[in-house]
Amino acid sequence: MTGEAIFWPLLLQVALTYGVYGLASSRRMAAIGAGEAKPGEFKIPTNEPERSATAIRNLSNQFELPVLFYVCCLALFTLGAVGTLAIVLAWAFVMSRIGHAYVHVTSNRLRLRRPAFIVGYFLLMAMWALVVVRLINGA
Repeated sequence: MTGEAIFWPLLLQVALTYGVYGLASSRRMAAIGAGEAKPGEFKIPTNEPERSATAIRNLSNQFELPVLFYVCCLALFTLGAVGTLAIVLAWAFVMSRIGHAYVHVTSNRLRLRRPAFIVGYFLLMAMWALVVVRLINGA
């Protein structure tokens, strides 16, 4: 396995972000079409229609914890610390984010969404621990 393998889960996370962008846009267009909003109301959306609110909030989520994931993947690659464990953790993190996003934009049940977030949180923490171990052992 080469270090470049870390980029496949990273690219899937990027694809998830683009997918949520598309969903948010289509939901906003549907809200306009249904008369729930006017295009100008999205300049500063203080009253996001329910139809698009969860997608917009999830889009914000894609620029929170996943940003640390991107940096961690790049750090692991740069340090030559991409091994099987890093790859498994990266794929598991992205799967947790996909699960989190799916729940968020569908049922939005916190009982399901929160555990998906927490799993991803700890998976990413483990990835950062790999960076720390590599730095302690000399990069």
